[in-house]
Amino acid sequence: MFSDPHAIAGYAEGAVQKVPGLLDMQRMARLLLEERVPADGHVLVLGAGGGMELRAFAEAQAGWHFRGIDPSAPMLDMARQRLGPLASRVALTEGYIDDAPEELFDGAACLLTLHFLPAEQRLHTLKEVRRRLKPGAPLVVAHHSYAQDDAQKRRWLQRFAAFSASSGIALDVAHTVDSMARLLPALSPEQDVALLHEAGFGTVDLFYAAFSFRGWVAYAG
Repeated sequence: MFSDPHAIAGYAEGAVQKVPGLLDMQRMARLLLEERVPADGHVLVLGAGGGMELRAFAEAQAGWHFRGIDPSAPMLDMARQRLGPLASRVALTEGYIDDAPEELFDGAACLLTLHFLPAEQRLHTLKEVRRRLKPGAPLVVAHHSYAQDDAQKRRWLQRFAAFSASSGIALDVAHTVDSMARLLPALSPEQDVALLHEAGFGTVDLFYAAFSFRGWVAYAG
C-alpha cells in the first residue's frame, strides 16, 4: 500500500485516527530526544515517509538536521511536501537502514515502523541503528506491541480496530482483526525490550502505552 500514491493520500489523517494520542506521542518523542541531542544535533529518522515526525521535530528545533530513511518513494514525496521550507535541513534517502550513511548521529527515532518487520529483520535493523549512534544517544521507538497468545492478541487488536472505527474510519472490525493477527509480525512488549537490549541498547524505558501500541526510549550502550 505504501507504494501506491492514491492509497497513501490520506495517510496522515488516517494515522491520527488510528493511533491514540499520536500527535502527543510525537511530541513526547521529541522531548525525549531533546534531553540528549544538542541544539545543533543530527537525528536519524527511520520510516520517515509521510514526514509527520520530521516536521514536528524540525519545527521545534531550528538547529537540528535530519536524515530520513524510507523504502517508499511516494511516502518520501509526501514528506517533502509536508516539510516545505523545513526540507532544507532534511536529507531523505529511499531505502532501508543499510542505505543510511555510515556516520554517527546524536539521536534517532523510528515511529510506527518496526511492527512491519519480522523479529530477525527487526534485530538487524536495531543493530544497524545502534551502530550509527554515538554512545549514550537516544533511540525513540513506538509501534504495535502486544501479548502473542491468541486470546490476548485478538483482544488488543479488537480494541485497536474499535478505536479506529470510533474515529470515523470505515472498516470491518472482525476482518481487520483477522488480517492483522495473521499478517502483522508484531511482538510482545517483553520481546521488543529484549531485542533492544540484544541490539546494544542499555537502559530501555517505557514512555507510551495506548491499546495495542507501546513506545520506548533506549540509549546506545
